Amino acid sequence: MRWLAYLRPGDWLVIAAGAVVVALTLPLLWQGGFAERAIIRQDGRIFAEIDLASRREVAVPGPLGATLVAIEPGRARVVADPGPRQYCVRQGWLARPGEIAICAPNHVSVQISGRVRAYDSLSY
Repeated sequence: MRWLAYLRPGDWLVIAAGAVVVALTLPLLWQGGFAERAIIRQDGRIFAEIDLASRREVAVPGPLGATLVAIEPGRARVVADPGPRQYCVRQGWLARPGEIAICAPNHVSVQISGRVRAYDSLSY
């Protein structure tokens, strides 16, 4: 810890500026961009493609009943689903490109997409 005595105010400024640059670029580089749209599929076909800039609720019909999807600025989630286990509801808010909530019994899914397509080990 003796090296801390050698740091001057300009050194601390450079360290702080570097931390700010890393914090601002991390969402772009780590996540593959910002979330822009929610793609709602019903039976494998696109039911709706909604911009994530406004608040909205969408009811998606399925074989078991209606699945309710909530859209807020920058995120989306499944609020209610008639399926027995509620896995897609427990998924919570989806905010990063590539995230998906699948309500398999009701044949409904919600996926977040951005300008840059995100790849993972399954889509590689």
